[in-house]
Amino acid sequence: MAVTVAAAAAVVGAFAPAPAAAAAPLPGGLGPCLGDDCPPTWPEPNSDEVIYHDRNINIFVGGDYLVREAAAEAEGKIVTLGKFDMTKRDGVSEIYNVGVAGGGSRVPPPNGSDYLTVGGDITIQSGKRLLAEEGPNSGVVRYAQNLSGTVIPDPVHDADATDPYTALRDQLTAASHCYAYDDDEDHRRPATGTTQNNGYETVFTGDGTSALQVFAVDADLTTAAGSQQGIVFEAVPDGATVLVNVYGSTRNISTYMGSLPQSGLRERLMWNFPDATAIGLKGTGQFQGSVLIGRQSSVATLAMSGTNGRFYSAGSLTHTSEGESGGQELHAYPFDGDLPDCGEEPSPSPSPTDESPSPTPSPTDESPSPSPSPSDESPAPSPSPSESSPAPWPTPTHSRPPGPPHPGGQLPDTGSRGGEWVIGGIAGALLIAGTAATLMARRTRRRG
Repeated sequence: MAVTVAAAAAVVGAFAPAPAAAAAPLPGGLGPCLGDDCPPTWPEPNSDEVIYHDRNINIFVGGDYLVREAAAEAEGKIVTLGKFDMTKRDGVSEIYNVGVAGGGSRVPPPNGSDYLTVGGDITIQSGKRLLAEEGPNSGVVRYAQNLSGTVIPDPVHDADATDPYTALRDQLTAASHCYAYDDDEDHRRPATGTTQNNGYETVFTGDGTSALQVFAVDADLTTAAGSQQGIVFEAVPDGATVLVNVYGSTRNISTYMGSLPQSGLRERLMWNFPDATAIGLKGTGQFQGSVLIGRQSSVATLAMSGTNGRFYSAGSLTHTSEGESGGQELHAYPFDGDLPDCGEEPSPSPSPTDESPSPTPSPTDESPSPSPSPSDESPAPSPSPSESSPAPWPTPTHSRPPGPPHPGGQLPDTGSRGGEWVIGGIAGALLIAGTAATLMARRTRRRG
């Protein structure tokens, strides 16, 4: 169903490039595109022919992954340590696509690689289909426990399916806490910019110079009535990473946000939820930037028209829709930003290959958490390296310069390739001047 969104006022500014600063990437090699055929630039969501591929994880779920109502697609490599359960409402597309999506970045995992890896059961509602192929593009659905329902192509049973990825859950919990707090939960990481909710929009205003722009949010990003609002970024220097720490045990974002005001900002924008156990993400726009949710007891309910960035949750995810809407999608885009350096590097994860998982117990339906969960009252410390830890993930072999900004939009209910775009507005646009010094510094460090 198409929804037309009115555009808000534009904001224009010019800023110098951000200076280099001590920073670090996400743990476990997560974030950037991996492989030898990453795209030189990342396009806006489209339905073009697949040319490029990305081996890195786009969606990580530490608990259960549920598909409900009229959710349509999840692009990129997906790992869920718990179960995968698909129960959609009657009268909508019977398909849920994984790995390759009819509309998105159109950068799926390589053909023949794992598109979806499940640590628990796969349960597909009768009359529905889980699809991991589109034309010449096809991947593997790998699962550790039981299978019920139709999966195309034929899935692969592997009791050790998620073993290479179990360490990521604790690593993401520790990283989420570190990005939000300097030392403990009473000492928040200082913000470099200000946040102002004007009702119809929330405006994030940076300091214009810092390489890491940090914002603190203590409220829902909605109107006073809980409806959609715009999201605007101002005074963010070219090449800077933007970290938005969203504090609170329950948080909601409802937005018609489309494209970002600045070339390349999507790939350097991280929305971090360190404390929330209930997260609601909804709206008719194409939400931009990556999402990190730290609590292992959390449940994220995702009903946005589209998300464009990595989605990493230590808890559970419900991909769904609201009302009569449909076609909700997660799109694969990298995170190339430099986040706070949390000191000791967490124990590394293995290379994201499909050939050599290492054995550890698989989760059950009653306990989808294959690794110990920290209590909600006290954050988990960063795990220490162990002698049994496998080798770290490879350094990305390809980086891309920022691409030009384009308007975002809502995808129709697909479930197969194709469909029209209806353009949604964002309340902001920035004209940026500067260089990519910070990005080059980060690339050099990762390759070192």
